[in-house]
Amino acid sequence: MSDMQTVYSAFTAKIGDVLSALEAEGALPAGTSYANVAVEPPRDPSHGDLATNAAMVLAKQAKTNPRALAEQIVAKLNDDPQVQSADIAGPGFINLRLTPGVWLDEISAIASQGDSYGKSAMGAGQRVNVEFVSTNPTGPMHMGHCRGAVVGDALSSLLEYAGHSVVREYYINDAGGQVDTLARSVHLRYREALGEDIGDIPEGLYPGDYLIPLGQEIAQELGDKFQSAPESDWLIIFRAKAVEKMMNLIKADLKLLGIEHDLFSSEAALHAAGKPDQAEAWLRGQDLVYDGLLEAPKGKAPEDWEPVELPLFRSTKFGDDQDRPIKKSDGSWTYFGADLAYHMQKAETADALIDVWGADHAGTVKRIKAAVAALSEGQGKPIPFDVKLVQMVQLMRAGEPLKMSKRSGNFITLKEMVEEVGKDVVRFTMLTRKPEAQMEFDFAKVVEASKDNPVFYVQYAHARIHSTMRKAAAEGFAPSPDNLELLGAEELDLVKQAAQFPRLVEAAAQAREAHRIAFYLYDLAGAFHAYWNLGNDRPDKRFIVADNAELTGARLFLAAQLGQVIRNGLRILGVDAVEEM
Repeated sequence: MSDMQTVYSAFTAKIGDVLSALEAEGALPAGTSYANVAVEPPRDPSHGDLATNAAMVLAKQAKTNPRALAEQIVAKLNDDPQVQSADIAGPGFINLRLTPGVWLDEISAIASQGDSYGKSAMGAGQRVNVEFVSTNPTGPMHMGHCRGAVVGDALSSLLEYAGHSVVREYYINDAGGQVDTLARSVHLRYREALGEDIGDIPEGLYPGDYLIPLGQEIAQELGDKFQSAPESDWLIIFRAKAVEKMMNLIKADLKLLGIEHDLFSSEAALHAAGKPDQAEAWLRGQDLVYDGLLEAPKGKAPEDWEPVELPLFRSTKFGDDQDRPIKKSDGSWTYFGADLAYHMQKAETADALIDVWGADHAGTVKRIKAAVAALSEGQGKPIPFDVKLVQMVQLMRAGEPLKMSKRSGNFITLKEMVEEVGKDVVRFTMLTRKPEAQMEFDFAKVVEASKDNPVFYVQYAHARIHSTMRKAAAEGFAPSPDNLELLGAEELDLVKQAAQFPRLVEAAAQAREAHRIAFYLYDLAGAFHAYWNLGNDRPDKRFIVADNAELTGARLFLAAQLGQVIRNGLRILGVDAVEEM
């Protein structure tokens, strides 16, 4: 429920009052749950302004048929002065037509709520941890990381807008062998910075030029102290410095996209604090970890495969295909074992967890969900846990696949991409498909000034509104709420579209789907442009009607509120609402 009254929240409350009255009269049993009652726009706008399924979902509890219950609900709704008509459709859906005054009041509500229009108290301050990006700190961010970064950040903003308390977290994978490889690669560049000829980069080390400035920085800080020293003297030092400097590089790349995390958690620190050991001890106490034989790999097992006893987590108890090892035969932690401890750590301070992962991690979803379900039992409270899988992006230029980058050799960096097309284009485009759907990012198409380019289409609607305001001011007109009753059916249709924003925010937050906001803004921009185009053929439909100051003031006021809704939606997506293009 929105914390500020809007059309949908007001009519949800009205229908609740009608149902309570029917309960008092005995037409509904005492204590009837209204949880599944929805108020939404009808699928076909010609059927009315709002529709409710109240009779359909409550008829069983009322021990009557939906149509009979609908008749009782409609009788009461028709007494409401804001309801022009209430009709029953099909087996018992109720369609409402509202008086124009309701929609005029909504224009005023948008104006008075401004930047807060659409905000909701639905989240009730629930603490949600959203972990996203979490790329290995071994290189600059590239396009493989970009989509998940945008999805995670926009989802975080959406949840905040809907009243949740959100922590954006980045998990630094700084405990594995790849970090030792990074340290050795940086040490090589450090020696190069000290004037040594290092020749070709040896096989197995990171060859990227992006490590050259890191080597130079460390040479300035440490001098030649470790140039000829044995690896045992410098590996730990170089590992820490390399991770720190790579994370600075990654943070700078993310900032280009307008993304800043609240919390950076280190896998190495997790191990140092003994968190995996604590997790294992707790899970053994719950009989959720036991020593057992690892099953042979599915299909044909390797000839040298022998059963080995390992500590196994009972993930089958929570719906996984098999129990999973938390340690390897050498006693070190499996990635799953460490991940389990990490999620346990997150659950200590959060009411709900969301992980945004690349689609290549799909195979581990079941086991981590099983782990969090086990931890929920331990916390004595359910911990809702969602994994959002994000598909890779195919980069194109004018329809041709792109693979190479001049500066990094084998990939397009996020920085190169943002420098070429801008933050707003990257962010909005990444949200024009569901995260789990494949997508193409064509450098030529995303900057096209056309209806087929969603980011242009939405920003152009906002810029058009501003240019109309500038033109109106030059001609002596100003937006005014005084004569809104002069607005006709076409203008009210725009208000009806704008009025869906608050309910859409709640629905998108509930589904954890920020892309719904991008889809909505495209539709709202489309409705605005369609109305604008009416004025090309019909001068009486323009926002500025030279000989009618009252009507012009009302239409400008409407346009200003449409601009406000577009701005609020773009702010959730982290995209700027431009004023001229």
